[in-house]
Amino acid sequence: MQSIAVFCGSSSGKDPRLKELAADLGRNFAKRGITLVYGAGNIGLMGIMADAALEAGGKVVGAIPFFMKEKEVCHTDLTELFTVESMHERKHTMAEKADAFITLPGGFGTLDELFEILTWKQIQLHFKPVGLLNWNGYYDHLLAHIDKMIEAGFLKEVNRNLLTVANDLDTLLYEMEMAPKVFDTKWLDRS
Repeated sequence: MQSIAVFCGSSSGKDPRLKELAADLGRNFAKRGITLVYGAGNIGLMGIMADAALEAGGKVVGAIPFFMKEKEVCHTDLTELFTVESMHERKHTMAEKADAFITLPGGFGTLDELFEILTWKQIQLHFKPVGLLNWNGYYDHLLAHIDKMIEAGFLKEVNRNLLTVANDLDTLLYEMEMAPKVFDTKWLDRS
């Protein structure tokens, strides 16, 4: 995994430890030689993560729609910046530039990015690892709801394995490296 797209909040959240989590991730990527791909924001966890990666000598690639860039929330000191037409094109550009995906704490936009990339993996538009950093139990309820979707028959058990979950970054990166690249396609069978 030479480049990883990270989905996270454009807010810093209420817990000050989240700022350190984002900074640690940025520094960790730089140390490992992993290019950070993200939504090009200069605020919240997004901005903290990008700044830390850049300060540690890392490469950072961003993608942002014109309308957001015009609102002055764009990080202008990135290694590479793609200005696109729409939110959908932003996600598509990030997916093209990344070898894998990690989700940190965030809000609706973060969940939108996570579930779209998971759906793309489920229908085999890509075979890249998708990781969820369940820092301090932030995503416990979401993971319980995924189990509820399986129990209710809206998600097949095999598709639960499309998402790699860990509580710390080192474990998550290791497990993503070890994740299978091809998955069972029984979800296509409607019988």
